[in-house]
Amino acid sequence: MVVVKAAVYYENGGPDVLRYADVPDPEIGPGEVLLRIEAVGVQGGDLLHRQSAPPETTPHVVGYQAAGTVAAVGEGVTGLREGQRAVAFMPHGSHAELAAVPEHNAYRVPDDLDPRLAAGIPVEFGTADDCLFEFGRLRAGEVVLVQAAAGGVGLAAVQLAAAAGATVLGTASSAEKLARLGEHGLHHAINYREEDVAARVAELTDGRGVDLVVDPVGGRTLESSVAALAYRGRISWVGQAGREPNPPRLDPLMFKSASLNGVYFGGEMAHDPARTRALIERLIARVAAGELTVVVDREFPLAEAAEAHRHIEGRGAFGRVLLIP
Repeated sequence: MVVVKAAVYYENGGPDVLRYADVPDPEIGPGEVLLRIEAVGVQGGDLLHRQSAPPETTPHVVGYQAAGTVAAVGEGVTGLREGQRAVAFMPHGSHAELAAVPEHNAYRVPDDLDPRLAAGIPVEFGTADDCLFEFGRLRAGEVVLVQAAAGGVGLAAVQLAAAAGATVLGTASSAEKLARLGEHGLHHAINYREEDVAARVAELTDGRGVDLVVDPVGGRTLESSVAALAYRGRISWVGQAGREPNPPRLDPLMFKSASLNGVYFGGEMAHDPARTRALIERLIARVAAGELTVVVDREFPLAEAAEAHRHIEGRGAFGRVLLIP
C-alpha cells in the first residue's frame, strides 16, 4: 500500500495532539481529482475542529483548503486535467501531501499565480466578499468596521471594502499590525487593546457610527460591534475566533433597528454552488491580476503543523499561515 505523510490527530485537544504520520494514499472516485499539495492555507476552522470536533476518521487529517497540482482525475472530470494547478476546498484532509476532492470544490489556478498565494483565496476572500456584499449590502461611500482586521478574512475584507469605495475602519492588537493594514487600504486604525472600540468609532464618525461591521470574533467583540453601529446598521457575523463561552448580549440591536446576519461561506458553497464558484473564480483572477493581495505571515513545514497551529493561537499572525509539505 502506498502511503503519504500527513498531520493527523486521534483525539481533540491543543496543538500537541497533532502527529506527523503515514496515512494511506487517497483514492479518487468518479468526479474527483487528486491534488498533490504544495501549500496548505491553515484556517481558523481547522483549529476549532482540532480542538472540539470529534474526529470523523482515525487517524484524522484536518484542514479545509490547499493548493497544488492535479496528479490524477477521476471518471467524468471535465474541468481540470492532470498537470494543472488548482486550489481546493474540502471538509477535511488538507494537512497532507495528497488529497482527493470533488471537482466542484476545486478551482483552476492561473499558471502565473503562485500556488502558495492561491492557498489563501477561496475561504478568506469568498467569506469576506459575502460579508460585505451578499449579506452586508455594502455600497460605495458607506463606512465599514472590520474587527480582527489582521486575520485572513479581515485582511481580505479591508481590501475588498476599500476597492469598493467604502471608508474602512479596522481593529487589531498592535500598532505594527495597524500600520501594515494601512498598506492594504485601511483608512482608520483602532488598537482594541488600548482603545474602546465603540468610543473611537464614534469619534471617527462624528457620533454616527458605521454602516456595516464584519465580525469574525464574536463574544464580547460582537457587543462592541453592535455598539459601533449607526442606526439601521448591519453586522456580518462570521466566526467565533474569540472562543468565549458566554453568549454576547444583542438586545441593543433592537434599539437601533439594526440587523445581524450570520455568514457561513461553506454553507453557501453547498447551497448555491453556481454563485459561489463564479465568485471564487473572479477573486482568483483579481489576485492574479494584482488587484488583491494574499498576505502570507509565515510558512511551516507540514511536519511542524503543531507549531503552526500554536503560532496562530498565539494571535501574533498577520495574514495567512501556510504549511508546506
